[in-house]
Amino acid sequence: MKKTGFKRLLSKLMPYVRPHKTAFILSVIFDLVAIVLNMLIPLFSGLAINCIIGINNVNFMLLIDYIIVIFILTIACSVFNWLGSYYMNILTYRTGQSIRNSLIRKINSLPIRYVDNNSHGDVMNTMVADVENVTDGFLEGFKAIVCGIFQVLVVMILMLSMKWDLALVVIIIAPLSLVLAIFITKKSKKLYRDRVETQGDLGGYAEEMITNMKIIKAFNSEKNTIENFETINDKMYTASERSTFYASLANPTSRFINGLMYGVVGITGAMMAIKGVIAPGQISSFLSYADNFTKPFNDITSIFADLNVALASANRVFELLDEQDEISDYRLPDMKTCNGNVKLTNVDFSYSPAFKLIENLNLDVKKSQRVAIVGPTGCGKSTIINLLMRFYDVNAGSIKVSGKDIRKVTRKSFRSFYGMVLQESWLYNASVKDNVAYGKPDASMDEIIEACKLANAHAFIEKLPNGYDTIITERADNISAGQKQLLCIARIMLLRPPMMILDEATSNIDTRTEMKIQQALDIIMEGRTCFIVAHRLSTIENADTILVMNKGKIIEQGSHKELLKKNGFYTELFNSQFGN
Repeated sequence: MKKTGFKRLLSKLMPYVRPHKTAFILSVIFDLVAIVLNMLIPLFSGLAINCIIGINNVNFMLLIDYIIVIFILTIACSVFNWLGSYYMNILTYRTGQSIRNSLIRKINSLPIRYVDNNSHGDVMNTMVADVENVTDGFLEGFKAIVCGIFQVLVVMILMLSMKWDLALVVIIIAPLSLVLAIFITKKSKKLYRDRVETQGDLGGYAEEMITNMKIIKAFNSEKNTIENFETINDKMYTASERSTFYASLANPTSRFINGLMYGVVGITGAMMAIKGVIAPGQISSFLSYADNFTKPFNDITSIFADLNVALASANRVFELLDEQDEISDYRLPDMKTCNGNVKLTNVDFSYSPAFKLIENLNLDVKKSQRVAIVGPTGCGKSTIINLLMRFYDVNAGSIKVSGKDIRKVTRKSFRSFYGMVLQESWLYNASVKDNVAYGKPDASMDEIIEACKLANAHAFIEKLPNGYDTIITERADNISAGQKQLLCIARIMLLRPPMMILDEATSNIDTRTEMKIQQALDIIMEGRTCFIVAHRLSTIENADTILVMNKGKIIEQGSHKELLKKNGFYTELFNSQFGN
């Protein structure tokens, strides 16, 4: 039998709940015990009322005994309720932790294409808000349904044992509220899905705007930003209002029906008491049981709204977890050695089938050569870097390092032979020394300092408040853009891999510092295969080979002097920067 959407999602959730099933079982047991104890309280309160039904006809001794029993039951019920909530919280927090661990592992196993094509804020919203919705909605909702059913059965037995004909009134009328609530909830399911998706869009847009606030202010785009945000926020409001409106109908409707039922039971019980068929204390007990019988139906109708939110969030969570991983390479051998030879043969690649980018690219780079890649924006320079690092796989052709096709060795071993400094420097919230030692956590302090000296970073680091122990803020706003880049270069200086990729590595550094960095790079590039992506042609004049790209193809190739003699496209680029 084909599973429904709810069953499919529940089956996907169970592997995360199963390791913590003990907490769930204990939570349910404690809650069930609390329900039994709580249901005994109306019984004894009714008996207590029967002890004071006439003038000069009060049985104080028995009344005190019943009050003591009620007090003990109330305390015990509270303790078991607390234990049930405690273990339920353990279950939800640990389950949420397990799901988030799976999500972060999933994100690390996804191809770069997914990260490039999806809003980072939306993914973050899935990892935080959607996971919380899933654990709260499914787990607490499921427990509430189990405990609600148990409470209904206990109360039904007690009512039938007290007065079966009066109990039938409650048993027949109460479920009508649940049927009506289910009907209303089904109507609101799609609205909740729209609300959760819009919430993801809102989170993604907010993350983009906050991250790039300096750019927004620099271009005086605050008004447009606010208008765009308000548009998405209005959509969020509309989706939330509609979904909440339909969901909010369920509980009042069920309570209205239950109120009518409560009135019918009260009037019927009073008539029976007048006729002497039932004692006044039993009426009190029966009314309490009638209220406790309908309470689970009211609670369940409220739970349906949370379940709808959880269902929509679970779809988003498991859609991400179901995304296709990067092609697995665990069966492939590790790349043990690297001589630095790199060869691209008949390489074709495009990000989209509709737009061709790189076609029939051939390149043969020998050990220790410095290869510079230049060309106008969008010509494919950074794309070649993506292919060299195998962030993307070629559509056709092959890339070989040391004679081995990079698709036939593990990515981890292959990438360990590359050092990379990107145009966008990346530092994380940790100390300076931890950031420099990111690729080599076991590096000694002497090695870290030496790497920073080579990168011309040591001088400014010592001027920081705590030197190498200074904590870099979340977005590295406590150091300049050039200093960030220096630390990223120091990170590579520490590793000294056989091959290097410098993607505009000196783009954020002033001219004087650039000269010093260039000297340091010359030292570290000695004897290593280097790929240098550059816009400033002054940084690549000493390259062994310069590849001039345009529209995904290498249109010129040679040394700086050779290309200038050709008086071609490279000469135009050079003259555009330095004049004739």
